[in-house]
Amino acid sequence: VQLQASGGGSVQAGGSLRLSCAASGRTFSSYYNYMGWFRQAPGKDREFVAAIRGRGDNTYYQDSVEGRFTISRDNAKNTVYLQMYDLRPEDTAVYYCATGSGVERPTAPRDFSYWGQGTQVTVSS
Repeated sequence: VQLQASGGGSVQAGGSLRLSCAASGRTFSSYYNYMGWFRQAPGKDREFVAAIRGRGDNTYYQDSVEGRFTISRDNAKNTVYLQMYDLRPEDTAVYYCATGSGVERPTAPRDFSYWGQGTQVTVSS
């Protein structure tokens, strides 16, 4: 399984970015599969951002991003997106996409089996 993340960049506070993560080697379109985003700021642990199942309407968000970030998927492209609005300096981090299966509420790094390379998001005040 390979995951290719893209879409990071530098924006000012209040700006928007959309991250993409294309998966290969695994079919995502199953309820039991899910894809998600984590982020890691310098000196901090990797933290959960959002996740979505391969089928259905189940999405999961970290409290601090709910209402500002939207995770979505395109099963035909085996791709998941993270649309980020109203970005804040505290959102600055390297963002990682990941995929896994078998967990009812996937929000911990251990719930994900495969990881992509990170993409840097920098938000300036």
